[in-house]
Amino acid sequence: MIKPHIVSDKNNLSLKIKKSIESKNDFYSLSKSNLIIVIGGDGFMLSALKKYRNYKKPFYGINSGNYGFLMNKFSKNFSAKNLSKCRHVTISPLEMTVKTKSNTAKKSIAINEVSILRQSRQAASLSILNGSKTIIKKLVSDGVLVSTPAGSTAYNLSVHGPILSLDSKKLSISPISAFRPRRWKGKIVGEKSRIVIKNTNPKKRPISAVADNIEVRNAKSILIKINKKIKFNLLYDSNRSLQKKIKIEQIRKETN
Repeated sequence: MIKPHIVSDKNNLSLKIKKSIESKNDFYSLSKSNLIIVIGGDGFMLSALKKYRNYKKPFYGINSGNYGFLMNKFSKNFSAKNLSKCRHVTISPLEMTVKTKSNTAKKSIAINEVSILRQSRQAASLSILNGSKTIIKKLVSDGVLVSTPAGSTAYNLSVHGPILSLDSKKLSISPISAFRPRRWKGKIVGEKSRIVIKNTNPKKRPISAVADNIEVRNAKSILIKINKKIKFNLLYDSNRSLQKKIKIEQIRKETN
């Protein structure tokens, strides 16, 4: 039996959708539920996944934002009973460990991507390694982005990174406005990679590290890896699975 709990963003459309489905369905407290319905956009879903991850319950998103890649389309005929027919997708996030110039270490998780960004008008100067193997000795750019397959159609696609299939077991490393080497297009690495990004000139060229929407400023080095111990279970309507959405974006990119 489906026992959903509902959380909603505070914008008018989200609250309107929440009111509509609450009038036709039974809902439960967080502790007594076995599923969490999230109403909002992709950003609100990312926040909800992190906030409620320790409850180890599946999430069903209803879109009230723009594209809503992680979400399902709202239907006036929505019934919580039909959620038992949804497709399940399990994803694990990136774990970002940042060492700042004051030598403090800060950890965050990212479901979509980790972005390393210049913090001033000066371009970032970065070295990128996979374990002990150098990927690029010196990248001068606005930054670099490490993306999961689930996040590869988000910010990663905007910086011309590759779209990764959900079952690819890969991560994408994409430069952001590369200046030197100007033609470096990035690299695709295995999901078991331990990516280390170092700021080669932290005094003159400060950088920040952002895990989805959590920012750590004045980063000196950043370790990025998949944390397989954390698993998010997402639910999708059978005709709009996450895998299908990714394939649609791949076709769309190829035809552009």
